[in-house]
Amino acid sequence: MYKDELIQKIVSTANRVGYSLVATSDKKGLPHLAASRRMEAEPDGHVAVSEWFCPGTLANLDENPQISVVVWDPASDTGYQLIGESVAIEETAMLDGFSPALPVPIPQVERKIRVRVDTILDFSHAPHSDEEEP
Repeated sequence: MYKDELIQKIVSTANRVGYSLVATSDKKGLPHLAASRRMEAEPDGHVAVSEWFCPGTLANLDENPQISVVVWDPASDTGYQLIGESVAIEETAMLDGFSPALPVPIPQVERKIRVRVDTILDFSHAPHSDEEEP
């Protein structure tokens, strides 16, 4: 299957399942995991993930653009890990004010992270290889 066709399949799975997991790390390697509700296929082997990402995700990408996005359907135990590099971060929405009554601050800006996908691996709970299929 061609990379763009596989990316379309992955995006379809992510949007059907309703989330994908976004892993980043800072320059020292400290990992951080976030969830994204939307994924879009973009031209030339890129995807975009969108959500109200917390400051940890954004700070990590400022220091280290390497990123991993996991799409997994637990019902069928099938999924994919996309490994690549964040090439752009776009602000797509902003809250109209902040409620000081909330116990912890919440992200005020929704962002879209554009990812150049370098490697696509199978992902499942069952035993699987961490080698890219040809």
